[in-house]
Amino acid sequence: MNNKIIGIIGGMGPEATANLYLKIIRATHVEKDQDHYRVIIDGNSKIPDRTAAILSQGESPISGMIEAGKNLEKLGVDLALIPCITAHYFINEVQKQLSIPILNALEELNNYIKSYYPSIKKIGILATSGTIKSKLFNRYIQDIEIIIPHTASQEEKVMKAIYGERGIKAGNIEGEPLELLIMASNELIEKGAELIIAGCTEVGLVLKPHHIPKPLIDPMDVAVEIALKGQI
Repeated sequence: MNNKIIGIIGGMGPEATANLYLKIIRATHVEKDQDHYRVIIDGNSKIPDRTAAILSQGESPISGMIEAGKNLEKLGVDLALIPCITAHYFINEVQKQLSIPILNALEELNNYIKSYYPSIKKIGILATSGTIKSKLFNRYIQDIEIIIPHTASQEEKVMKAIYGERGIKAGNIEGEPLELLIMASNELIEKGAELIIAGCTEVGLVLKPHHIPKPLIDPMDVAVEIALKGQI
C-alpha cells in the first residue's frame, strides 16, 4: 500500500490538473483501489494567469499558490506537485512559505535528459510566451542548446493553440490545436532540435510522441515518476 499523501496545487489550468491526477493513477502499480496514493487537490482556477504575470500584464499568482499550498499542508500532504510549467517561474517564492516540499518538474527534467538522452545537443521548447521570455528552461537545462519558435510562430501557432478561441484552454484538445503544435514542432526540428519538450502542460494534453518524428517529453510524466519513486 502507498501511504504517502500527494498534494496538487491545481487549477492552473483545470484540465491540466485533472490530467496530472490521471497520470498519478496510471503510473501507480496496484491490484485494488486501496493500493492507490491518497491525492489531495486544491483546484483553484481563480489563481491569476501565470503568463500575464510574467509579462507584467496581470496580477501575480504567488499568493494564490501559497494559499493552496498551505491548505494542502493543513491536510497532511507529504509532497506537492504543480501541474503548470509556467507557474514554476514562481516556485522558489512559493516554496519559501511552505514546510512541505514542492517537486520541481524542471529540475527533474534536466536530470532525466542527462540520464536518458546524454548525447542530445539541442532541444526544442513548446511553451507559453511567458515561459519563453522569462528563459525559465535556461535556468534548469544545462549544457544543451535551447531552440524556441520564432516570434510569429510562437504567437500564431503555440499561443494560438493554447489560448486561442478554439485553443486548449477553451476546452479543445483535437483539431486546430494539434495541427498548430505539430507545425510548430516540425519547425523546431528543422532548426535542429533533437528532442521536443512539452513546455506547457496544455501542450502535453494534445501533442503525443507519435505525432512528431523526434522524441517528445512531457515534464509532468517525469515529475510523476520521481514523486512515486519517493526520490524527493
